[in-house]
Amino acid sequence: MKATRSTVLSMRLSVESGKRLKRMANRHGWTPSDASARLVEEGLRRSEFAFIDFRDSAAGRQACIQASTLAVWEIMFLVRSYKGNVPAVAKHLRWTEAKVRAAVNYAEVFPEEIAEAMSENESTDFETLKRMLPQATEFVSTKPTRS
Repeated sequence: MKATRSTVLSMRLSVESGKRLKRMANRHGWTPSDASARLVEEGLRRSEFAFIDFRDSAAGRQACIQASTLAVWEIMFLVRSYKGNVPAVAKHLRWTEAKVRAAVNYAEVFPEEIAEAMSENESTDFETLKRMLPQATEFVSTKPTRS
């Protein structure tokens, strides 16, 4: 989430919430102010978009679809491969069309965020992946020969 213009708001937290916020900020290398701004923004987005949640990943915090393992950009990758056919993507994922549409709706409002994640994915080759996941093995499909 990119910061644009900002405003200063005062907020009162319980001591325990303040400690938890500081721990989260430290874990991510953020200031407590940055962490609270991010959490507020994510909360606003959750309230504005059905089925949207946010999770930590190897690539940072990402918008995901609730009750799934998929980030919004991954669903948009499928939507693109199905040439925008939302019902076909829903069938592929065995989801309701509403969940796929939720990802599309989010991506339409935050296209730069989704484009950046897709671009990062496209620039990752197997050697890069293998450095991050040493246990990875490359699967090479062989087409059976016909007699």
